[in-house]
Amino acid sequence: MSTWQLQEATARFSELVHLAKVEGPQEIMLHGEPTVVLLSHAEFNRITCPDSSFVAFMRASPLVGEEIDLERDRSCDHRQVAL
Repeated sequence: MSTWQLQEATARFSELVHLAKVEGPQEIMLHGEPTVVLLSHAEFNRITCPDSSFVAFMRASPLVGEEIDLERDRSCDHRQVAL
């Protein structure tokens, strides 16, 4: 990821947008601290709107095939809790 100081990013904004589109995210610093990242619209959509369903997500889990105890502990009946 390329890093830009805010003043340089402002002065070369068109180039910054082009690089975000073709090379990937561009980090912008303010007073020497990472402040924002400029992303292409395609990259933003990839991050925020995954194409897979929840079922596909679960099937891709590294825990697929593992024995997991999903039995509920019935030692405390929630209906008998005093209010």
